[in-house]
Amino acid sequence: MSASAVHSLWTTAATAAEPISKIDAPKIEYGQLSPTLIVLGAAVLGVLVEAFLPRKSRYYAQVFIAVVALAASFSAVVALAAGGYGTTKAHIAAMGAIAVDGPALFLQGTILLAGILGVFTFAERRLDPQAHGNRVDAFAAQAASVPGSDSEKAAVKAGFTTTEVFPLLLFAISGMLVFPAANDLLTLFVALEVFSLPLYLLCAVARRKRLMSQEAAVKYFLLGAFASAFTLFGIALLYGYAGSVSYATIAHVVDGTITNVDPALAGTMGNDVLLLMGMALVVMGLLFKVGAVPFHMWTPDVYQGAPTPVTGFMAAATKVAAFGALLRLLYVVLPGMRWDWRPVMWAVAIVTMLGGAIVAITQTDIKRLLAYSSIAHAGFILAGVIATSPDGVSSVLFYLAAYSFVTIGAFAVVTLVRDAGGEATHLSKWAGLGRRSPLVAAVFAVFLLAFAGIPLTSGFAGKFAVFKAAAEGGAGTLVVIGVISSAIAAFFYIRVIVLMFFSEPKPEGPTVAVPSPLTMTAIAFGVAVTVVLGVAPQYFLNLAGQAGVFVR
Repeated sequence: MSASAVHSLWTTAATAAEPISKIDAPKIEYGQLSPTLIVLGAAVLGVLVEAFLPRKSRYYAQVFIAVVALAASFSAVVALAAGGYGTTKAHIAAMGAIAVDGPALFLQGTILLAGILGVFTFAERRLDPQAHGNRVDAFAAQAASVPGSDSEKAAVKAGFTTTEVFPLLLFAISGMLVFPAANDLLTLFVALEVFSLPLYLLCAVARRKRLMSQEAAVKYFLLGAFASAFTLFGIALLYGYAGSVSYATIAHVVDGTITNVDPALAGTMGNDVLLLMGMALVVMGLLFKVGAVPFHMWTPDVYQGAPTPVTGFMAAATKVAAFGALLRLLYVVLPGMRWDWRPVMWAVAIVTMLGGAIVAITQTDIKRLLAYSSIAHAGFILAGVIATSPDGVSSVLFYLAAYSFVTIGAFAVVTLVRDAGGEATHLSKWAGLGRRSPLVAAVFAVFLLAFAGIPLTSGFAGKFAVFKAAAEGGAGTLVVIGVISSAIAAFFYIRVIVLMFFSEPKPEGPTVAVPSPLTMTAIAFGVAVTVVLGVAPQYFLNLAGQAGVFVR
C-alpha cells in the first residue's frame, strides 16, 4: 500500500469520526504563584548567564540575580499574606495543584529568607588565601575535572570558579517553594525532584576534600533515589485507592463522604490495604527528607562531606519544605487516619529524639555533631506534628523558622575556623577558640545554647511551643522523653562551649578567617533572630498561629 493511500485512510477516518470537543485552556493564577515563578525565572536567567557572559563577570551577575530574585519573591509572599491569602482568601490555585494558604506562605517566606542567607554564604570569597592571584570560594574551580588531575590544576591556575552553584540554588529553592504548597500527589513528587536533584549536585562540588564531597553526593543521590522511588510507589497505591491524586478527593474517600464513584474504580476504591501501604510509603519518603530515624543514615555523611555553605542551606531549607509537606499530607489528606499514623509517628519521634541526642555525644567532628543535632531536632518537631491541633501546626511553623536561621548561622561560623587544610572541623581544633577570638566563639556559643533550648533563645521558645502543643494533644509521655533528650543534647552543646572557653589554645591551632560583609550579614541575622525570637517570641507565635490553618 502506498504512503499516500495510508495517509488518505488516516485523514478520512479522522474526518468521519466525532468532532473533538474543545479542550479548555488551564486557568492559572499567576499573581498567587508569583513567588515560585520569580525564582524559577531567575534560575533560567542564571543558566543563560553561564552560557553567554564572559567568565570574569559571571560571579557578580549571578549573585545580583539570585539576591534580587529572592528578595522580590519574598516581597511577593508578604504582599499575598497582606492581601489576606493566608487567612480569609486562602484557596486552591493552578487548577487544584497548589494551595495558597497560611502554612504555605509562612513556610515559603522562611525558605526565601534562608535562601538569601544561603546566597551570601555561597558568595563568600575571602576565607581561603588567594590562588594564583585570584579570589576563591568554597566550590571547585571546575567541577567536571577529576580531583588532583592536571585539568583541575589548570582550572585553579586560570582562576576559574563554579558560578553554576547560584542557578542550582535557585532551582532547589523553587522546588522547595512548591513542596509545602503542593495540593496533589503529582505536584508533590515533581517538586521533590526539582529541589533534590540540584542538592545532589551542590553536595559534590567542594573545593577542598573533593573526594569526600563526591562520596557524600553519591550517598545522598543513591539513598535519595530510593526514597523517591518509595514515594512514587506510595503515590501509585494512593491513586489506586482513591482514583485521584488530589488531596481533597483522597480525603473524601478516606472519610467516606465521596458521592460520585466511577464504576471502573468501584472495585478497588476504598481498599484499606492500598491506603495503608500508600500512606506508609509516601510518609517514608518525607521522613527521609526530614532526616528522621531510621531514614537518617545519609545525614551525617552528607553534612560532613558537602561544602559547608551548602550544608547550612540544606539543613535549614530542606527541613522547612519537608515538614511543610508532611503536615499538609497528615492534616489535609489523612486526618481520618489519625489513629493509624499517630502511633507510628510516636515511635519515629521517640527514636529520632533519643537516637540523635545519644549518638551526637560520640562525635568528634563539628559538622557531624550538628548533623546528629539536626536529627534530634527533627524528633522535637515531630512532637508538634503529633499534636494534631491548630496549636500543633503553629508551633511547628514557629520552630522551623527559629531553627533554620540558627542552623545557617552556626554553619557560617564553622566556615570561619581554618587551618592549612581548609576548615578545621575536628573538635580538638576548637579548643581555646574563645581566648583566641572571643567574638566568634561567643556567637557560636549563642547558636549552641539555642540548639540546646536554653531560655531567652529562639530554641527555648520553639521547644516550649512544640512540647506544650504535644502535651495538650494527649502526648504527655512524648514530652517527658523530649525533655530527657533535650537534657542529653545539652551535654554535648555545653561540652563544645567549655572546650572553646576553658581549654588552653594550642600553638599550632587554627586561625579565624575574617569574612566579607556577606557572611557577617548571615551570621548577624542568625544571632538577631535567635535573640529576638527568644526574648520576645509572642508576635511571631501569633503570626504562626494566624498562618496555621490549611485550606482544603
